[in-house]
Amino acid sequence: MIVVTSNEVPGHRVVRTIGLVRGITVRSRNALSDMLGGLQSMLGGRVGAYVKLAETARQEAHDELIEHARGMGANAVLAMRYDANEIMDGVTEVLAYGTAVVVEPE
Repeated sequence: MIVVTSNEVPGHRVVRTIGLVRGITVRSRNALSDMLGGLQSMLGGRVGAYVKLAETARQEAHDELIEHARGMGANAVLAMRYDANEIMDGVTEVLAYGTAVVVEPE
């Protein structure tokens, strides 16, 4: 599966546009990551506990996006983006979305 943030795939042409695809996950912090994150934030710099949580959420949403696109018969996703919203304190929704297409080499 080709996934790009651009509106085209270099060296390929779009032969069919399928439509919007998305992948979503909802993740919450846990007591351990809050404790580690709190300690790291007091020291300043990168807060590794939260970086790992954010990366895991993005990867889950990305994997769901690909599964959705494959299920619709796509072999590529154009204009892929992420969005995130805090649903409640410590609970975040991460959405990956884009346009499912079928591409072929030029």
